[in-house]
Amino acid sequence: MKKYNWGILGTGSIGKEMASALKEVNGEIYAVANRNIEKAKLFGKEFGVTKVYESCDEMLLDPNLDIVYISTPHNVHYEYLLKAVKNNKHVLCEKAITVNSKQLEEVVSIAKEKNLVIAEAMTLFHMPLYKKLKEIVDSGAIGKVKMIQVNFGSCKEYDVNNRFFSKELAGGALLDIGVYATSFARFFMESKPNTILTTANYFETGVDEQSGIILKNNCGQMAVMALTMRAKQPKRGVVSAELGYIEVNNYPRADKATITYTEDNRTEEIHVGDTSKALCYEIEDMQEYIANKNGDEQLQLTRDVTHILSEVRNQWGFVYPFE
Repeated sequence: MKKYNWGILGTGSIGKEMASALKEVNGEIYAVANRNIEKAKLFGKEFGVTKVYESCDEMLLDPNLDIVYISTPHNVHYEYLLKAVKNNKHVLCEKAITVNSKQLEEVVSIAKEKNLVIAEAMTLFHMPLYKKLKEIVDSGAIGKVKMIQVNFGSCKEYDVNNRFFSKELAGGALLDIGVYATSFARFFMESKPNTILTTANYFETGVDEQSGIILKNNCGQMAVMALTMRAKQPKRGVVSAELGYIEVNNYPRADKATITYTEDNRTEEIHVGDTSKALCYEIEDMQEYIANKNGDEQLQLTRDVTHILSEVRNQWGFVYPFE
């Protein structure tokens, strides 16, 4: 496969994790950009980056740059996505890819005109386990999927100044952890939900602290999600069907699952991939999407999830100050 010139925008912890994966998969990182040039230089030195830029705009003007990886806080994803596609760059962007569906659809429209690939770095869409589980579900081995239950509880330290609790930085449980739960639910549903029911409690800063969400599609499938940022829950997803059910623990980067066949109570362990290589799989998929022009299915899942998250907030009447 062709070797691509990757540029990293943002030098925080996830940017460094991706840099390590890029070194493993791609052999090198072509460029890095950060508004703090000293941080960019230190990052470049640590990971042997060829080009170091003080701004995103400067990096995007580089004609040799193929792919931009965006690891900034999600309140500015839209701004950088838009700049990247307008400069004819493919983009792999951290979750949540944008804060609302309108932003994403604008970026997708431009990308399609320019034959560019846009993908979200949503780990579970790229883990080999899920590709295997999808094959099993599609084979009819557990019958028709009827119900999906998925939890995510992350007890963030009480700190009103933390970005997780900031409306100005697009904080709240929905876009931070709910995007994982919604992605899990949508992955196993045959079609996009057309009914959404939800309620939420709010943190003192005004962001959503916890919520319950019910999804239903035209196929009669339902998903029930429970999210919270101030209480720990297991990251557990259950896909229930007519002849059995699938259980996935720690589902965002899972490499194993258990299937229970209810007719004879037989269980089967499925182990595919490696949790520690989650970001490597994202890189490999992104490069395949570009080389083979086959990323539309993954992008459609991301578009559906973003639409669901936008509709949930619409029902809450919750708008970020910058929207």
